[in-house]
Order: sequence, then structure tokens, then C-alpha cells
Amino acid sequence: MPFEELPVLVDYLIKFIDILVVWFVIYKLIMVIRGTKAVQLLKGIIVIILVRIVSSFIGLNTLQWLMDQAITWGFLAIIIIFQPELRRALEQLGRGKLFSRSSAPDDEEQMQMIEAIIKATEYMAKRRIGALISIERETGMGDYVETGIPLHAHISSELLINIFIPNTPLHDGAVIIQKNQISAASCYLPLSESPFISKELGTRHRAALGISEVTDSITIVVSEETGAISITKNGELYRDLKPEIFRELLTKELIQPKSTSSSRWQWRGKKNG
Repeated sequence: MPFEELPVLVDYLIKFIDILVVWFVIYKLIMVIRGTKAVQLLKGIIVIILVRIVSSFIGLNTLQWLMDQAITWGFLAIIIIFQPELRRALEQLGRGKLFSRSSAPDDEEQMQMIEAIIKATEYMAKRRIGALISIERETGMGDYVETGIPLHAHISSELLINIFIPNTPLHDGAVIIQKNQISAASCYLPLSESPFISKELGTRHRAALGISEVTDSITIVVSEETGAISITKNGELYRDLKPEIFRELLTKELIQPKSTSSSRWQWRGKKNG
């Protein structure tokens, strides 16, 4: 290799490494916001950009001007709208977690979690102990975890039962489960404002419906009045589940979420509304 070609090769190598580093950082940032509400907001930004391109191509001047204004002020809007996600990314960067790899729980761990939840739920249902348990899936629930008392505890039926025993410090609010851990208890969930909710349902059911409308979580409700077990998912409430249906549903949704999350639940339940 001629000596005079060496600087050119070094320059190409530096540019290649530069591109790799930039793509790696972008990938990690996408992983940070993946599963949060920021994903939907990013989709909206992409729509605005596409509309701007189409309006320019067709000649829709007024629409083009509106899209230009939206893009011009978009940077400031992104900082305001994505403030929780940006804060979480900076916190993870400070803790050295931004570039760490997180492993998903395996099926055995999922089954242990399911068994603990089923055992605790059936115990509380028989004794009419009110409970609200929300299980995170793809959409992050970090904002709601921060409203409660952090636990980061291993899931066991005994712990879940003890949390919801009346007159204990943590029994009010919801338990949020993330990656097979009880992340927090006594969490506040958004209440659904749907006019189709039955009047006989209380705050727990409204909160379960509310969180299912803004995330893809599965939320379990035990009625304090009747002891009935209900589940919410994708803004729908399924009431008075029998134990065998309850077990089948949790197993189907949590063990193989990729293959079943987009399909309708193939089980018989009493749907609200």
C-alpha cells in the first residue's frame, strides 16, 4: 500500500466509526423512549413532516406555511412535551444505565409471577379485600410508579396480600409490577372518564380502565364489595372472571405477549359497556 494512501484510509475509518457511534447513540435513545407515550408523539411529528413534504409537492401554500411554523417551533415543543422522557434519560445516563443491556424475564419467571398473583388474588377475593394490580408490558409506566412508594421487591403472594390488607399504610392505590418485580405500591392511576362505565363500579375499576386507556398494561381488580375479579386491557373491562378463565388469560397474555397482544381475547368474560 502506498504511504500517501494511508491518511485517506484513516480518514474513511474515522468517518465510519463516527457514523457507528452516532447510530448506536440514536439506537439507545430510541430504546429509552420505546414503550413510552413519546413514541406516539414521535409518530405525530413524522406525520407533520410528511404533510409538509406533500403540501410542498402539490402546492398547498397555506398548509405548507402552517407546517413550517409547526416545524420551526417544534424543537421547543419537543423539550416541553418530552420533559419526563428527557429527565429519565439523563437520570439513566448519570447512573450509567443508558448503555446497559436489560434482559427480559423468561417464561419460568413469568409463571412464578402469575402463580403468585393468582394465589394472592383468589385469597383476597374470598375475603373481599379490595386490590388493584397493574402489570407493565410494552408501554412504560414510570410516571405512575413515581406517584407511589418504591419497593423494588420480589413478587410473592404473601407480600401482595399484606400490601392490600385494610388499614395498612400501602393498601390505598395500585401496585405496579415491572419486569417481574413489585416496583411500587400505593400508586395513583388515571381515572377513566368514559360515560359507559356502570354506575355500580367504584374508583378501583375506573382507575383500572383509565390506565388501560393510556397504556397496554394488564390491570387486575378485586372488588371490595363483591369479591369479584376483573381485568382491564386496551380500554375494555371484563368482569366477574372465574378462576380457570383468570388463570388462562394471564398465562396467555404474559407468557407469549408477542404472539397474542394484537389478537382478541378468546375466552368468555362479562364485558362492561
